[in-house]
Amino acid sequence: MAADCEAWLNSNPVEVDNVSDSFESEDENNTGTLIANKNISNEVNGNWLLSSSSSIHEARLKAKAKRRLRKNSSRDSGRGDSLSDNGDLVRGTAVTPTSPKSKLLDRKSRLGKGRGLPKKGGAGGKGVWGRSGEVYEPEQVDEKDPNYDEAQENCVYETVVPPLDERDFEKTVTPIVQEYFEHGDTNEVAELLADLNLGPMRSEVPSLAVSLALEAKASQRELTSKLLADLCGPVLFRSDMEKSFDKLLRELPDLVLDTPGAPQLMGQFIARAVGDQILSKSYIESYKGRVGCEYTRAALDRAAVLLKMSKGGVRIDNQWGIGGGQRPVTQLVKEMNLLLKEYILSGDSKEAERCLKDLEVPHFHHEFVYEALVMVLESKGEKTFKMLLQLLKLLSVSSIITVDQMRRGYERVYMDIAEINIDVPRAYFILEQFVEKSFNMGIIDVKLRDLCPCRGRKRFVSEGDGGVIKTES
Repeated sequence: MAADCEAWLNSNPVEVDNVSDSFESEDENNTGTLIANKNISNEVNGNWLLSSSSSIHEARLKAKAKRRLRKNSSRDSGRGDSLSDNGDLVRGTAVTPTSPKSKLLDRKSRLGKGRGLPKKGGAGGKGVWGRSGEVYEPEQVDEKDPNYDEAQENCVYETVVPPLDERDFEKTVTPIVQEYFEHGDTNEVAELLADLNLGPMRSEVPSLAVSLALEAKASQRELTSKLLADLCGPVLFRSDMEKSFDKLLRELPDLVLDTPGAPQLMGQFIARAVGDQILSKSYIESYKGRVGCEYTRAALDRAAVLLKMSKGGVRIDNQWGIGGGQRPVTQLVKEMNLLLKEYILSGDSKEAERCLKDLEVPHFHHEFVYEALVMVLESKGEKTFKMLLQLLKLLSVSSIITVDQMRRGYERVYMDIAEINIDVPRAYFILEQFVEKSFNMGIIDVKLRDLCPCRGRKRFVSEGDGGVIKTES
């Protein structure tokens, strides 16, 4: 019946929403005629109806069906019931009701159009720079813009680094030179100096590097000479080098207070600079007859002598020697043997300590321990035994030879004791005594002492066994 009502309403558009809701039971069908007679105007929502009782009855039925449909739809809103175009009740899929808050946060279109993609292709929203892959063209200047300034049309903006003053120069360049002494990379120093606006302090770079090298080791002086040769051209000029060495010669009286051998070292730096062609050959000759300081005169004389020796075949580029681990192993072993022999003759432990430091090979100190133990095993008197024991004790307490290097030196002797015993029959006995003394003086620990090898003893089984020997494991 509801379907008939809906079909009739579609053919005769009449709104009956305001019809009295009192028609709720089926008893209304019997009293419909009386109510229809009372409705004299025959008007429903402004629409004139036929005065016949059948039309009023049909209107009641349709209104009743509509109210029933409205109740069912409010009760079963999740089931998605609806009316088709023919008036049939169609049950659709369940639709989850959404709250107003979720609708506010939903960025999808409400019109039902589109494919559910983000707005503006992902180029919209707060803090968005545009869609991915978008290339911006150069912005055209609007000359009609009230903020347009013709003077700024051809402006070029660059980062300006202020020049360094004397106080900031030492704080900035000194760490760079000290780090260079560790890694030895001249290219890195050149890049760091190129990023600085040295300005008038450019000529101070060589003087600062040389003054730091005077208090350093020979290997670091060699690094300084290489640094000056590599910086001349890309970062510094020859005039900067000459100004720097002029300043160093004037400051020699002050440098001697901290480094007594500064004049001789300065002469070597000048001779090396002339050999590397960062100073002119006439640099030394320009000071003839104009020198009043004895230290400056000594430095120039030293440089002149080295340059004359270079003409005779002596290489200036190797005057500082090869530092540290760059030297061959055979040369290091030979120097350590000479050091130990000189110590046995002189007994000066401080000099031996200084010479070991000058070798600059802390990773190779286990060779020094090995050579000292072999010298003890090959010696014939107690003097070498006691002196080398005291030397190892001194080097261990001062941490010049680390625990690891000391252990490796002893372990190397343990491994080679069988071969040493061929030349020294009493090697096992002497080694046991030396290891025990070393443990008592705190040079080695218990584990290293217990690793000391012992030669198997041989004894006769008995006097009547005819000389049969029993080996004891």
